[in-house]
Amino acid sequence: MRSWSISALALIAMLPASCFACACGCGVFSVGTGALVADGARQVVFLEYGYVDQDRNWSGTASAPAAGNGDKRLSTAFYTLGAQFSLGPDWNLGVTMPYLDRSLSSSTDGGPVQTVHHDGWGDARVSAKYTGFSADRSSGIEAGLKLPTGAYVTAGFDRDTELGTGTTDLLLGAYHLANFGSEAQWTGFARGQLSYALASSAGYRPGNEADAVLGISYAGWNIGRRSTLVPVLQLIAADRGHDRGVQAEPANTGYGKLLFAPGIEWDSGDFKLYADLEYALYQDVDGEQLVAERQYKAVISYRF
Repeated sequence: MRSWSISALALIAMLPASCFACACGCGVFSVGTGALVADGARQVVFLEYGYVDQDRNWSGTASAPAAGNGDKRLSTAFYTLGAQFSLGPDWNLGVTMPYLDRSLSSSTDGGPVQTVHHDGWGDARVSAKYTGFSADRSSGIEAGLKLPTGAYVTAGFDRDTELGTGTTDLLLGAYHLANFGSEAQWTGFARGQLSYALASSAGYRPGNEADAVLGISYAGWNIGRRSTLVPVLQLIAADRGHDRGVQAEPANTGYGKLLFAPGIEWDSGDFKLYADLEYALYQDVDGEQLVAERQYKAVISYRF
């Protein structure tokens, strides 16, 4: 059986959708990479760091005047703790808990720009995955829940920029991997997930979201006797519907996005380090929303 690298096995791990209660588009931040999957009797723990700075006003598929949006800048640093637990050869359980550090600069009715800051735990995720469709576990499905553990009534923040949504969301996903090329040195992968809010909370229901990733990785280059460098290329797509409820802004929520994410993995025994830079190739937002041209991510994991 092929020993998959993080660039491939990460697709079996959590793929958060709408994960940071941000209708402006940080819901796709962790698509495509994450923890390695628990293998046999082994478990995996990981820490992910990400940063996104949404400082451009956007309407439809083009830049829009800043004066048209009361929000001027939304910057967020993400610190996500996670683990994958083996439940046997074909099943594993994943848990993630994000911690967010967020600042929002906005203006009301053309007044002075005010900045508010909030940091704290976001919405946790629990997901079970079945990987036993083939001997090499190249295909799988998952189902789980996003839980309302993050704050969602913070002064100065709208519901779509809070650390949590306040709702429980159903997560459904699937993945497939394929080796090709001479000596199967290349791995292609595809993965998707749907996030569906099961109910409203305090007058707010986040838009449902579909996220997908299509990517390729190379077997890598050996560095010394134990380390390997693995290049990864990914296309990340997301489509999110309008938020609903008396606390929502349906006219200024909902989007379609396409990101290009070149990355690199360093693999040294039980430790793996992955990093990528995600560029926005296409953004189509409803109403006027803040967007980012790029976002950053790094993941360190340990298998034991």
